[in-house]
Amino acid sequence: MAAAAAAGGEACGGLRGVPAALGNNTHQCVFDDLSGSVSLSWVGDSTGVILVLTTFQVPLVIMSFGQSKLYRSEDYGKTFKDITSLINNTFIRTEFGMAIGPENSGKVILTGDVSGGSRGGRIFRSSDFAKNFVQTDLPFHPLVQITYTPQNSDCLLALSTENGLWVSKDFGETWEEIHKAVCLAKWGANDTIFFTTYLNNSCTDLGLLELKKTSDFGKAFKVIGTKIYSFGLGGRFLFASVMTEKGTTRRIHVSLDQGETWNMAQLPSVGHEQFYSILAANDDLVFMHVDEPGDTGFGTIYTSDDRGIVYSKSLERHLYTTTGGETDFTNVTSLRGIYITSVLSEDNSIQSVITFDRGGEWVPLRKPKNTTCDSTARSKEECSLHIHASYSISQKLNVPMAPLSEPNAVGIVIAHGSVGGAISVMSPDVYISDDGGYTWARMLEGPHHYAILDSGGLIVAIEHTSQPVNVIEFSTDEGQCWYKYAFSKEPIFFTGLASEPGARSMNVSVWGFRGNFLSRKWVSYTIDFSELLSRTCEDKDYTIWLAHSSDPSDPSDGCILGYKEQYRRLRKSSVCQNGRDYMVTKQPSVCPCTLEDFLCDFGYYRPENQSVCVEQPELKGHDLEFCLYGRRELLRTSGYRKIPGDKCSGGESPSREETDMKKKCTSNFLNPSQLAASTSSTPIILAVVAVLLVTAVAGVLLVKKYVCGGRFLVHRYSVLRQHAEANGVEGMDALDPAATATKGGYHDDSDEDLLE
Repeated sequence: MAAAAAAGGEACGGLRGVPAALGNNTHQCVFDDLSGSVSLSWVGDSTGVILVLTTFQVPLVIMSFGQSKLYRSEDYGKTFKDITSLINNTFIRTEFGMAIGPENSGKVILTGDVSGGSRGGRIFRSSDFAKNFVQTDLPFHPLVQITYTPQNSDCLLALSTENGLWVSKDFGETWEEIHKAVCLAKWGANDTIFFTTYLNNSCTDLGLLELKKTSDFGKAFKVIGTKIYSFGLGGRFLFASVMTEKGTTRRIHVSLDQGETWNMAQLPSVGHEQFYSILAANDDLVFMHVDEPGDTGFGTIYTSDDRGIVYSKSLERHLYTTTGGETDFTNVTSLRGIYITSVLSEDNSIQSVITFDRGGEWVPLRKPKNTTCDSTARSKEECSLHIHASYSISQKLNVPMAPLSEPNAVGIVIAHGSVGGAISVMSPDVYISDDGGYTWARMLEGPHHYAILDSGGLIVAIEHTSQPVNVIEFSTDEGQCWYKYAFSKEPIFFTGLASEPGARSMNVSVWGFRGNFLSRKWVSYTIDFSELLSRTCEDKDYTIWLAHSSDPSDPSDGCILGYKEQYRRLRKSSVCQNGRDYMVTKQPSVCPCTLEDFLCDFGYYRPENQSVCVEQPELKGHDLEFCLYGRRELLRTSGYRKIPGDKCSGGESPSREETDMKKKCTSNFLNPSQLAASTSSTPIILAVVAVLLVTAVAGVLLVKKYVCGGRFLVHRYSVLRQHAEANGVEGMDALDPAATATKGGYHDDSDEDLLE
């Protein structure tokens, strides 16, 4: 079956030979064993090697019975071989996952389950893309997954259940314990290991920890911070959350030289019911969320200078729940400078906003063409698109996937959304943008799972439904026209789409199962599109596209962050294959400076939908002072500072001057033995402070209120207080090393773990 339809509903041009081309290249695999869950890992880039681990576990009164099987594919999932015998039929602990080595090292580590009372754990190591495994008994029981240093896959780091820090320099064959009483450890640059240690009893002594580092695998250590609550790494920045003298508040400190020197981040202070979170960080910019007082569910986003020290207000009323730590903050990776997130309006409805210049200005998403506003809007014609992301998923709305973009699929963003005045609780549709979020079109009706293949030349989707499915949809023109293909005569209960990370593959696997829980059999269908799109793209298939373009007659059209970029992009009408070797090609050119190239300076902010920076009301009439490199600095500013990474030249240049006030202002919170106390007066020093939420004070319960508006419902945020028992809600700052050490992404609530 190969029906074709355009996103708008009308018929579209013929892609011939679909049933034959795909039917001959659809490969079924049935995993005939007891399997309650399945996990999948790709080993290397463009190798075609996939490992699949199926597990079945039944908890008994005293112990649990478990069985796992390991399968290997070297043809992108078309065929699998049972290699359980290579790991001696050992039950593999799925909470540790499969530790895959960096780049194309071919390294794999599996952690086996061992009987109680054993001296240490057991791992299985492979250095040949899982063709062979070596069993190694460990002198310790691992607490979390073993991690590789990015620079050398032979060097490993592990934490033990007894809080020992262990390292190996020979890919896990031999191990050495280099430090005891360790709470959290991370690899830094150049094989440096950063870790926190406890001095008194345990890792629960948050705020009393020491931050140390070693650059020679434990031969020598250096204490780089005391009174540490937690720490994190992101881009060039090392962050530490440090307790103040009172012991009830914390401040963020930032280092650019791996902890040798520190500066205190200049941000608004927050009270004991508040938190902060680093949303994103790269080599020259940090996005920081600072919570508002009370259980509001929102806060303010601040963006840093290129030192990570001085911050400016970027977006007010930013949605970030206080309990679940859910935020919709999304980096659009397919075009530079673009982020999407949600704000909480005065009536507690949730609305989406987007920035195209790294937080300089936030605006609503444009209403897609040929759509009508739903009943959440005041007008049928004036409304905007609202994107469903992590918050909607956490609230169990019918949203199976977060927004998707890929660096090599230039300009493409796919997301679930609704068109109206705010996010609706009704079942969403899928929308696509081909220009990084400036314009949108409805791509598919109803919720779907989706994936990007062949660097954007192919998009695949499967309907999200409780019923068994056997049809996959695909598009070769960035979502304008869709074809349907029945990959199986017998439907399956669909669980997910799997494609090789990097969006370069022409293969996608549809995973699901048949039968009930006791007789469930996992099944995968791997579809290879390379025969359907057999022609390799040529020069005639590409066109030159100017990113961020809105008015071609304007000389500054396309200028974002000080320069414009022209990309070589595949024409939508071209039916061909980009191929694995496809590289994004772009031609940059520098622009003259305008106010758009400047963030609002320290003490200033841009009201929503405005481009002019205005002074923060609470700072009017105050001297703008901040602490920088141990000196008190007085800021003379017209309200603007250049966006980090902006490359503009000439044009407008708002005045800005930092004057050394010849006063020392070094923080004594981080390390009293190294840093002198400040005695100078501080007219107004803004610093980020997040306070430990007392366990027994109050929990926060999120509830959904549905407000009828015609047949549509607005999703509104509200909070209700309820009493929390002493062993109940642990507050925002509870630290679970086992959880945080394996957590990915930048969306960590409070400062339990600043960055992964």
